[in-house]
Amino acid sequence: DATITTQGTGDLILNTNNGTNSGDITIADAANGDIIITPNGTGIAKAVDAADATGAIKIAGLETIFVPAQAMFGTTTNGADAQAIETTATRPEMKVLDFDASTNEYSQFSIAMPKSWNEGTLTFQAFWAPSNTDTGNALIGLQGVSVVNDATSDVVFGTAIYVTDAGGGAVEDVMVSPVSTAITVASAAADTYTYFQVVRNAADGSDTFTGDARLLGIKLFFTTDAANDA
Repeated sequence: DATITTQGTGDLILNTNNGTNSGDITIADAANGDIIITPNGTGIAKAVDAADATGAIKIAGLETIFVPAQAMFGTTTNGADAQAIETTATRPEMKVLDFDASTNEYSQFSIAMPKSWNEGTLTFQAFWAPSNTDTGNALIGLQGVSVVNDATSDVVFGTAIYVTDAGGGAVEDVMVSPVSTAITVASAAADTYTYFQVVRNAADGSDTFTGDARLLGIKLFFTTDAANDA
């Protein structure tokens, strides 16, 4: 039988005959209700595996996916240019997509979003590098649309949401934009193929960065509502 005891200053220990039993411990609710584990204050709910490794219990919530520029392509119409920027020989080389300073240009990537995604809104950060020493603002946007099984890909993207980020004043610096406001992915649903489009809104008067904005990648933030993708 399992017993629950307190130890020291109030720890609770679920014990199977002081460790002499090898059976499982099952916590069940016959009414199909939730079982809630709530640590006090800033405590973390943790579990220990068979190798005595302790880790936090995964909780559905905010997750991220990073998509590098190498996984994107410039669109056929007004596409951003793929470039390889060598910093110094045998040091990190930057694989980027160059977005023009005067014309709106685009790139795209696609993801089969995790099944645990709640199909709600997303946010993003743009990782980019200046092509010159200007410190003006670049407007980088993202929009998305999901396509279900056996449906056409000839669909309209949702509304683009933009972040504004200033050039750092040095070529080859890595710039990380603020997190965007919420993006609504058009036709969002479970088990879909989701297209994303990146655009620099160079035609907007608020975009004052005078050089190419060299996109390094996009970090997506999405919310899960399930423990796994089963």
